[in-house]
Amino acid sequence: MSLLEVDDIVVRFGGVTAVDHASFVAEAGRVTGLIGPNGAGKTTCFNVISGLQKPNQGKVRFDGRPITRLPVHRRSRRGMARTFQRLEAFGSLTVRDNVRVARDIHRGLLGLVRPATADVDGLLERVGIAPYADERADSVPTGVARLLELARCLAGEPKLLLLDEPSSGLDEAETDAFGELLAELAAEGRAIVMVEHDMDLVMSVCDDLHVLDFGAVIASGSPSVIRSDPQVQKAYLGYSDESELPKPPDPDLTMELEAVR
Repeated sequence: MSLLEVDDIVVRFGGVTAVDHASFVAEAGRVTGLIGPNGAGKTTCFNVISGLQKPNQGKVRFDGRPITRLPVHRRSRRGMARTFQRLEAFGSLTVRDNVRVARDIHRGLLGLVRPATADVDGLLERVGIAPYADERADSVPTGVARLLELARCLAGEPKLLLLDEPSSGLDEAETDAFGELLAELAAEGRAIVMVEHDMDLVMSVCDDLHVLDFGAVIASGSPSVIRSDPQVQKAYLGYSDESELPKPPDPDLTMELEAVR
């Protein structure tokens, strides 16, 4: 059974339909990519899943239970965590204390004792930012702050991770390491759903992809299926019909979706 089920979601802002009858699933133990151009509805879908946006229509189920009407904090308690496109770290706190706060809250909700420093530092080590532990969060590079937000999510021991542009600010080597980390986190039984513009990362780490265009899911499948899907090629490369598609399509050109919009 899928850990996350998004069923026929519609979100309208006045006369604009931001999400148009979108349905997709995410399974535990797999990395799922939600891709598409700016304005396709990806972040709005994340907001619906996490409870920040009420849908006009449709349902969300998490771990086999309906959560469409649940507030954000109750979804979090059930094992959901997310990051944002815009960095949301506590800037005046150190990197370590950012994670400690999240760990304290999670342990407090469970009635457990506060975590030891080694427990928090272990999370920083795992995501690769331990050298920045004592630095203020508002002074570290963007890529480090992105990884800090991931560590803070992991402090809550989530079943589902929603990651919005998580590789933004990472260099090539850091992105490669990040991809390996995502695969490890999924292999431990988590479901990971990722909105990401780096198509090399998406194609290398995602098990399943769902492609949004104008709020609608136009294709779903494995990276290899999505790469060769004529509808995806047409939507993102602007060809007027399939006969105009290059044969064979250049995989690198085909999936540079954001660069051609």
